[in-house]
Amino acid sequence: MKRRFSWLIATVVGVTLLLSLGMTHSGRAFSQSTARQAAAPTPGQAQTNLVDINTATLDQLKALPGIGDAYAQKIIDGRPYAKKTDLVHRKIVPQATYQKISSMIIAKRAK
Repeated sequence: MKRRFSWLIATVVGVTLLLSLGMTHSGRAFSQSTARQAAAPTPGQAQTNLVDINTATLDQLKALPGIGDAYAQKIIDGRPYAKKTDLVHRKIVPQATYQKISSMIIAKRAK
């Protein structure tokens, strides 16, 4: 009788532990995927938030991380840019600063 009771308790504890781990894991996966979806811009949204380095104002450029008065003015003075990577190739901004802003900028060519 004691063996059956011990076995029953062990089984209940094991099942409870497995269920709680499964719920924790699925909840974490759900919250991570939800956060990822909220943070990921949609294709149309990504293009509207990009700063065009060929036409942006001084204030728009200064709003970018790592870009202050001096870098913003250098970007304006170096226009036009064929590609956004020209900022690094032409030594307008350092590589570390470019990495901070590369996903936020675009270099549209004038038509």
